[in-house]
Amino acid sequence: MTQTNEQTTPIQINEPRAERYNPHAIEQKWQDHWEKSGIYTFDEHGPGEKHYALTMFPYPSGNLHIGHWYANVAPDARARWMRMRGYNVLFPMGFDAFGLPAENAAIKNNLDPAKWTYSNIEHMTGQFRRMGTMIDWSRKFATCDPEYYRWNQWFFTEFFRRGLAYKKDGLVNWCPKDQTVLANEQVVNGHCERCGTAVERRNLSQWYLKITDYADELLDFGSADMPERVRLMQTNWIGKSVGAEVTFETPAGPETVFTTRPDTLMGATFLVLAPEHAKVTTLTTDEQRSEVEAYVEAAGRKTDVERQQDSGDKTGVFTGSFATHPITGHQLPIWVADYVLVTYGTGSIMAVPAHDERDFAFARKFGLEIREVIRAEGAEAMDPQTAETSYSGEGLIVNSGEFDGMPGGKASIATVVEKLEARGVARARTTYRLRDWLVSRQRYWGTPIPIVYCAEHGAQPVPAEELPVRLPESVEFTPTGQSPLKLNRDWVQTTCPVCGGPAERDTDTMDTFVDSSWYMYRYLSPHSEGHPFDPAHAHLLPVDLYTGGIEHAILHLLYSRFWTKVMRDMGLTTQSEPFARLRNQGMILGEDNEKMSKSRGNVVDPDDLVREYGADTVRTFLMFIAPWELGGPWDSQGINGPAKWLSRVWNLYFEDKTTGPEENITEADLRHAVHSALAKVNGDFERMSFNTIIATLMELTNILVKAKRSPVASTAAWDEALGIFNLMLAPIAPHIAEEIWAGRNQEGSVHTHVWPAVDEAAAVRDTVTIGVQVSGKVRGEVSISKTATQDQALEAARTNADVARFIEGKQVVKEIYVPGRIINIVVKDAK
Repeated sequence: MTQTNEQTTPIQINEPRAERYNPHAIEQKWQDHWEKSGIYTFDEHGPGEKHYALTMFPYPSGNLHIGHWYANVAPDARARWMRMRGYNVLFPMGFDAFGLPAENAAIKNNLDPAKWTYSNIEHMTGQFRRMGTMIDWSRKFATCDPEYYRWNQWFFTEFFRRGLAYKKDGLVNWCPKDQTVLANEQVVNGHCERCGTAVERRNLSQWYLKITDYADELLDFGSADMPERVRLMQTNWIGKSVGAEVTFETPAGPETVFTTRPDTLMGATFLVLAPEHAKVTTLTTDEQRSEVEAYVEAAGRKTDVERQQDSGDKTGVFTGSFATHPITGHQLPIWVADYVLVTYGTGSIMAVPAHDERDFAFARKFGLEIREVIRAEGAEAMDPQTAETSYSGEGLIVNSGEFDGMPGGKASIATVVEKLEARGVARARTTYRLRDWLVSRQRYWGTPIPIVYCAEHGAQPVPAEELPVRLPESVEFTPTGQSPLKLNRDWVQTTCPVCGGPAERDTDTMDTFVDSSWYMYRYLSPHSEGHPFDPAHAHLLPVDLYTGGIEHAILHLLYSRFWTKVMRDMGLTTQSEPFARLRNQGMILGEDNEKMSKSRGNVVDPDDLVREYGADTVRTFLMFIAPWELGGPWDSQGINGPAKWLSRVWNLYFEDKTTGPEENITEADLRHAVHSALAKVNGDFERMSFNTIIATLMELTNILVKAKRSPVASTAAWDEALGIFNLMLAPIAPHIAEEIWAGRNQEGSVHTHVWPAVDEAAAVRDTVTIGVQVSGKVRGEVSISKTATQDQALEAARTNADVARFIEGKQVVKEIYVPGRIINIVVKDAK
């Protein structure tokens, strides 16, 4: 029976069928038919349990590369499988369309970024269609649509009113080529992730979103099923640290440092301030000033990532001032060093070189005191002069007065903090590595920040009824890359929503990760004018399966989790997590095992492959080439294997003649092969093990080819086998599967037919085939009952014709039977 009431009669497309498999003769035909029939349009009220499957949307660069294919064809196959199993599947696609590439193209080639973007979207949509996906294109949108970014602005104003959006001065990462700010997450090894330019540090007034308000909740992944690697990456990025703040007296007043090891306080021998710390200037003596200022300037040219690299040589400079230890009263030198970040903790640390690797390296280089205060049980005392490394493990507290003999580490932190609090020198504190999300960008092609500035009323959000604040269409791009919004006075000048007096618009645009933080909700009602998404469709949430690259673990995935939690608190959703299940695909590399790039000359163009092999072959090979979650190098010869396999499948159904010897395959043999393969394919689809699905179908093809040359080809079991194989093929190679379905005069479309059920009795056989060795060499095989006794197994082996000729006239020395695995008959020449 079919899954829906649509197309319950055989599809008739009056074109002659090619004798040999020719994908170009069938693929465009079926793509046109699917589009015309609306077979993949999601019906919210259709039968079956909802299943929302989503693959991360692409940037409209102009062409789908092989990575896009790899990311999309496997999730498409699984979405098809879910649909055939009776689920009501939503599988949409759109475009993440704002960003620097369009603006850079406009600057370089004097193009309108909107026209460039929408032209690329049109072309890439056609490429997606040629991929043969089941995408519901009626829900397509681009994040540069004013109807979409209106809601970016609405969210921003709501965040502003809730105190979650604010503006402040601060050090930022600046890309001098792209002329814009970058979030910490967008700096890779000190360079802009987009263009590769070395990043600078600047002090600017910028907009931030208070993601830190949700830091603890973001560490709780709840019921979200995601790879442990993603959880670990997000956990480390949030960087929760439990410890204490300790106060030291300095010539510039009290200085509070954060430490996760307050039990090592008595081992602190110097203080280190970040170069940007507010007290550096005050604490620097006249004798040290020129040296300190030069160091601070040099540190400003480094990124946080570079400064945090433990492998780098430690640098620093003495301020000339000293801090007073809060317990001993000792004078500790105060240094400036760039391995301390002003954005972490308080921007200063107490250095305990005996028990911290970076402090140890710094103390060794500059000849500073190393004082042991934690000693491993049974270890000898540390000799500061000869020690080669620090010790950061557990042990007993030593050389620490009243704390001596207490266990060091987590076991004593609470007690130590309590004692320090009683002295008034410390307090318990939890800090996070996570910083608030910097969302200001000094570019044109993005969502305008909906804030206006009035001399009397300050920063005011644009009222909801005036949204969207549209980007001006006639703008002038300068060679420097400066945002043309600043130069467009007609656009900048506006009125205050409070008093109606003159005001000016904010000329920054939003980080494009704002666009992708909530886009999965817009698919539910992409044309809604009254809501970011219509709450009437909330029952479709959450996304049941979300797929995309691991490179988005910290950026997009963390931000989207934050956005969902804010939406929940706004009453827009009851969900705390946007995705029920997340899976990441690997990467397809060049044949040289390097990342594909034009400069390396190892890029594979999927359009060229489709022109040569057809979409089904490309789909099949990309799912077969490697485990999907791992990826691997491209193999220009390997694609011939799937091409030949699909030709064999074609011949299996449409070639009357058979070649080769007649085979002896029973109905039981055939049904076992088909139903055991079906059971394995089911499990592999659930695990998203696509390469093994195709391997199973290839193995089954070999059996079917043999069965076609046997008497079983005239039985009902043969018809059942062809039908089930056709259905199993459909998610992987949808065009040829549809052609086969129509060629067999089946009802409707193969893609709306119910997935076959496994006949468990046929899938599990009561016999087992095992090899028979004669004196250690395999000479044949026998099929015996799984419960056969040793005598029965040996009798079957002796009477097997292939085995008998090797033992005839020989003396049997020993007979060995390993149940279900092997029979070995040891013989020697008869006397």
